[in-house]
Amino acid sequence: MMDVPEVRQFILHWGEMGSQWGVNRSVAQLHALLYLSNRPSHAEEICERLGLARSNVSNGLKELQSYGIVRRVHVEGDRRDHFVAETDLWDMLMKITAERKRREIDPTIQLLGELAESLDGRKDIPVHVRERIGRMHEFIGTLGNWYVDVRRLPKTTLVKLMKLGSRVARLLPGSGKTSS
Repeated sequence: MMDVPEVRQFILHWGEMGSQWGVNRSVAQLHALLYLSNRPSHAEEICERLGLARSNVSNGLKELQSYGIVRRVHVEGDRRDHFVAETDLWDMLMKITAERKRREIDPTIQLLGELAESLDGRKDIPVHVRERIGRMHEFIGTLGNWYVDVRRLPKTTLVKLMKLGSRVARLLPGSGKTSS
């Protein structure tokens, strides 16, 4: 598979994109390799294909498993652990989003709530600071609640909404044309 230039290009690009999204480059490359593979791969095979150290691959596999987008499988007649990636793109997106919310958004909501409560009524803090932290808490909290609501929708409904794009605004009362 690695002798196909487009496969190598995809894996390299996925690694670059991963680093833009805050994911270690080798973890993203590992994910890309498993995503494109049509059979389970063991760690030594992954090391050889990507030219990565065994410790890098082990840590990457743990990280991808924690997101739920790679899972360990057993291959009959082979005692080594093998790994496969989630190939349903929607399921992959939802798993990544859920994990990022848990790791990044939820702690931010928690901290902003604590800060807003701590600043409430204090006269030694500028009013604009209290207001901005309070608004940020409300905004991020609303975003988190919106995610939970949307997550409950059936996949088919979510896909239809996504394909509607900005045309969904026509369904909302009072949503005339917006200026760009």
